Amino acid sequence: MELIREGKVKKVYDAGNELVFEFTDNISVFDKIIPSSVPRKGEILCKTAAFWFSKIGDYGIKNHFKECNGTTMIVKKFKIVNKADKNDSEYLIPLEFITRYYLAGSLYDRIKKGKVNYKDLGYTREPEYGEPLPEPLFEITTKFEEYDRKVDFEKAMEIGGLTREDIEEIKEIVMKVDEIIQKEVERRGLIHVDGKKELALGRDREIYVVDTFGTMDEDRWWDKKAYENGEIKQLSKEFVRQYYREIGYYSELVNAREKGIDEPDIPPLPDDMIEKVAKLYEEMYTKITGQSI
Repeated sequence: MELIREGKVKKVYDAGNELVFEFTDNISVFDKIIPSSVPRKGEILCKTAAFWFSKIGDYGIKNHFKECNGTTMIVKKFKIVNKADKNDSEYLIPLEFITRYYLAGSLYDRIKKGKVNYKDLGYTREPEYGEPLPEPLFEITTKFEEYDRKVDFEKAMEIGGLTREDIEEIKEIVMKVDEIIQKEVERRGLIHVDGKKELALGRDREIYVVDTFGTMDEDRWWDKKAYENGEIKQLSKEFVRQYYREIGYYSELVNAREKGIDEPDIPPLPDDMIEKVAKLYEEMYTKITGQSI
């Protein structure tokens, strides 16, 4: 097999008519690979993604999944392009599609910095962290650039080789997938806060859900019971991001990026944090899928 792409947490191999994903135990935040391995993380991501592909397949949603074997996943092959053309066929859309249902993460940061007006989101007063969004927020970002950046529909159509109708259909499919996710995990005490999806276009421009989704890496999860009691209990990689905020690394990184200077190396996680992360991934596999790893 030919290695055609190496991401932060998985490698992609060309196996002729198929692609093979190899999931590693790497963990990344802020577009940085942390120099620490999380035991069984690759296996958990692979099996979680396989669970969701099978689930949405039951609802008739097209996707590229074929089979999962431990830390490897075999999927339908789509061409990888940095910028698409409307005449291309069977290609991975070089964009990421994000849906948000609660005020958290980078959206909250953008509001606090004045980059987003909370009134444009439908709030009548300045909201607090964790509040439900008046309406789900659908955003699009770039995928193959050095840093992901938000783009509007017009720019997304240009980069992705898409029509306005394609964008609307993508939005509809993404929302349907999230509806399936929330219905499934709510009964096991989780809130699906936000997440990202990747999609591809087939030969007849039919839309496929691809890559991975609904995992601890792509999505944000909160404990439902704690939330109902006024507490936000992070059950995702967000608590790792919080660790780097608390030790000051995130501020240093943002400062370097804003000034265009060399970025500081991200330090490894201490042993106790690695243990906590590994335990969380195992527990969340069961909460998300209802199965035991």
